[in-house]
Amino acid sequence: MGLSYTQQLDKGEKLSQKEPRKRVHRAVSAGGVVYRVVGGRVETALCGRSDPIRWSLPKGTPDQGESLEQTALREVREETGLVTDIEAPIGNINYWFVIPPEGTHCNKTVHFYLMAHKGGSTSDHDPEFDQVQWFDPETTLKSLVYANEVKVMEQALTMIEEKLAGSNGTAAR
Repeated sequence: MGLSYTQQLDKGEKLSQKEPRKRVHRAVSAGGVVYRVVGGRVETALCGRSDPIRWSLPKGTPDQGESLEQTALREVREETGLVTDIEAPIGNINYWFVIPPEGTHCNKTVHFYLMAHKGGSTSDHDPEFDQVQWFDPETTLKSLVYANEVKVMEQALTMIEEKLAGSNGTAAR
């Protein structure tokens, strides 16, 4: 047990001071899992940064007055070059990181949506990512670098599988 204020003074010790409180910033983003069916097989789009290659899901911060759904559609279009329709919410992830140089702690929640590919081209992605590619589900799950995004993808693949089984049952993972 630590010494009381009076005991510290009596012993001539330096008074302990509490650490200054770290500033916490809360952030929200939205993004999506984009899929298509080609030749009866599901493919999903991932965004990659090189050197070393790190694959992730497209996501970003809302513009002023923008809904989470509008943000997800815009960010996916910008980061992948793809035009999509939202089919359903998948869920969200939450994580912490530190913003240098002040060391502000950031608590971020990202809302993800299942999105069907309607058009566009991965070659039209913005420069935030080095490349955007389509992957089969097994490769997608092995390629995603963040464990929380793997869980989002697993949920999305289950949703896609259920949707396709209900419509015609021909698509395979």
